[in-house]
Amino acid sequence: MKKYNLWIIGAVSLYIILAVLFGIVIYGTAAERSRSYNVEINRIYNRIVAGDTIKIDLQESDYVEQVLWLPVKALDQESSAGFFEDNNRLGVVIRPVYSQGECTGFLRFEYRIPAFDADHIFWWVEIGLLIFALFVIGLLIFVKLRLIRPFMRLRHLPEELAGGHFKGIVREEKNRYFSSFLQSMGRMKDTLDISRKRQLELEREKKKLLLSLSHDIKTPLNTIRLYSRALEENLYSDGTERLHAMHQIGVKAEEIEAYVEEIMKNSREGILDIHVEDGEFYLKDFMDRVLDTYSDQCAIRMVELRVDRFENRLLKGDIDRALEVFENIFENAFKYGDGRQIEIHFYEEDYCQLIRVFNTGKTVSDTDFNHIFESFFRAANSQGLPGNGLGLYICREIMRKMGGEIFAERETDGMSFVVVFR
Repeated sequence: MKKYNLWIIGAVSLYIILAVLFGIVIYGTAAERSRSYNVEINRIYNRIVAGDTIKIDLQESDYVEQVLWLPVKALDQESSAGFFEDNNRLGVVIRPVYSQGECTGFLRFEYRIPAFDADHIFWWVEIGLLIFALFVIGLLIFVKLRLIRPFMRLRHLPEELAGGHFKGIVREEKNRYFSSFLQSMGRMKDTLDISRKRQLELEREKKKLLLSLSHDIKTPLNTIRLYSRALEENLYSDGTERLHAMHQIGVKAEEIEAYVEEIMKNSREGILDIHVEDGEFYLKDFMDRVLDTYSDQCAIRMVELRVDRFENRLLKGDIDRALEVFENIFENAFKYGDGRQIEIHFYEEDYCQLIRVFNTGKTVSDTDFNHIFESFFRAANSQGLPGNGLGLYICREIMRKMGGEIFAERETDGMSFVVVFR
C-alpha cells in the first residue's frame, strides 16, 4: 500500500501546488499593477516638484494620462470644484505641492490601469484544473483496475472456505498488491484442507481402535461376569476355588482398566495432533502480530497493557503456533484475571528468549496449580466459565514440539506464564 499512499499524497500535493501557484499569479498580478501606477505617479510628482513645472511629456507613461494643476489662489473660484471630482473613466490621485514649507497648489493625476487579462488567467486555471481532473480520474481508474477489481474476484473466497471448499488454487494477481494476502489465503486453504484430511484419518483410526478395543474388552468382561455369577450362586464349595475366582476377577478388571487407559491416551493424542513447522522468526515480527490482535482488545476491555522494550532476536519455531500459545495465555488472562493489568516482560537466560506474561487477579490454589497443564483439568476458579481444560495443555505441547517450554508462576497479586523460545 506504500505506492498507493504515494499516489494519494501526490494528488494532494499537486492540488496544493496548483492552488498556491494560481494564488501567487492572481494576487501577484494585482499587487504589481497597483504598485506600478503608484511608482509612475511618484516619479512624475518628484520631477514636477524638482523642476517647478507641470509640463511633463506623458507619451512614455504607461498609466498616467493627464496631470492637472490647481494653484492655491484659485481654490475660491467656482471652476476649482471640478478639480476634486472623481473621473468615471479614470483613476484619480490628488497631491499637494509645497514650496518653502507652504502649500502652493495641488496636482491631479488621472491614470488608467490596463484591463486585467481575465481570459489569460481563466485558461491557465482551466488547464490546471484539467490536469488535476485527469490525474484524479487516472488515479480512480488505477484503483479500480488494480485494487477493486482484483478484490471483487476474491469476495467469494471466504464463503468457499466457510463452506468447506478447500480445493482449487488461489491465483496470484500480477500487480502484486494482493501478493501477501493471496499467499496467506492460499496457505490457509491448504492448511484447512490438510487438517480436514488429517481429521478424517484420525476419526477412521479412532473408530478402528475403538472397535478393536471393544472386542478385546469383551473377553475379560465375560470372564468377570461368569466368575461373579458363580460366586453369587455359591457354586464353589472350596474356599481355594472362591479365592481363585476373586483373584481372576481382579486380574480381568486390571486388563479392562489398561484398555480404558489406552482409549483415553489415544483419544488425547488424536485431539492434540498438532503439526509444528521447524522454522525461524524474529521476535519483533511476532510481537507486532500479538499486539496487533490484543492491543485493541485490551483497550476495549479497559485493561492496561504494558510491554517492555526488547531486542529483535531470531527465534526458533513456528510463528503461527507461537501465536496460538499467546492467544491461550491472553484469553486466560481476560477470563480469570481481574481486568486491571497485563504486563509483558522480556529477558534472556541460557541462550533462550524468555517472555513473561503477567496478569493481575486472584491466583489458583496449591492443588490446582500442580495440575493446570494437565489435559481436561479445570481449576476451581473456572466454575461457570466456558472452556474444556485443554488450553494450557496444548500450549505446553506446542512449546515442547518447538524445543521450548512454558512455566506458570504464582504471585501475590496475579499469575505469570513464562514462555521459553530457543
